Amino acid sequence: MSGARKVAVCVTGASGYIASWLVKLLLGRGYIVKATVRDPNDPKKTEHLLSLDGAKERLHLFKADLLDEGSFDPVVDGCDGVFHTASPVLFSSISDPQAELIDPAVKGTLNVLKSCKKFPTVKRVVLTSSMASVMMNGKPLTPDVVVDETWYSDPLIAEKHKLWYLLSKTLAEEAAWNFAEGNGIDLVSINPGFVIGPLLQPTINLTVEMIQNLITGRAVPLSNYRLIDVRDVLEILEIIQQLYPTLHIPERCEDDNPLLLPSDPQFQVSKEQAKGLGIGFYPFEATLKDTIESLKEKGFLNI
Repeated sequence: MSGARKVAVCVTGASGYIASWLVKLLLGRGYIVKATVRDPNDPKKTEHLLSLDGAKERLHLFKADLLDEGSFDPVVDGCDGVFHTASPVLFSSISDPQAELIDPAVKGTLNVLKSCKKFPTVKRVVLTSSMASVMMNGKPLTPDVVVDETWYSDPLIAEKHKLWYLLSKTLAEEAAWNFAEGNGIDLVSINPGFVIGPLLQPTINLTVEMIQNLITGRAVPLSNYRLIDVRDVLEILEIIQQLYPTLHIPERCEDDNPLLLPSDPQFQVSKEQAKGLGIGFYPFEATLKDTIESLKEKGFLNI
């Protein structure tokens, strides 16, 4: 980062789990970070970001609306890279999937990319997509199957089974690739699955909430947690019991949507692209323990 000009990058949806860690990493590497949040005056959305090392000197917060074309212009202006992580996450009590999930995901992604098109300084856009957008295309998910970057979920299947989150992420990524290819934008998408680990933000994201619910004995409606089934829950319970042998954990969940995964043994997910970027992976057991210890530290668990 030494040189005449400090490099600036944009992070949308900066108060979210992934984005918060991304802002921390970017500040730690000396970047100027221009980050969007829904309400810059809400301390629950901003305090953990403003307290990061380097934030006072190099973090700039902006209010931007996913559905407001042009609202990302001042954020993207002057940036070399853009990380688009902002997208709605809702799984229950959805009265209008189009308005609550699909429009913000698809139109929001296109609005960010339209802003990127306006400023030639932008060299690359990184889209935080989801495993939901790649793994449901009608092919049997058998143990010999390796899901990789050539896979795309079928929107018709998602719509048929009313998997609205899956549909929103699938349509958003499809729209992003079409726009990027048609407008000469260098786009990269990353497709995370189970998002857990230590918390930076003062609130709990959905998959970390599942860990909390498992330990406290609250029922877990599995369709609320993306692409997770009973086997995943039982495996998590077993690992938690090994990590905390004196802890009594009620084995309780509600599989109210058996369409999410087949009953066959788990398929495989390719890590080759990530490894090619030099990304290493923590063991799941270590990440799960870090999650629980973070929940304890922040007062969400009393065990």
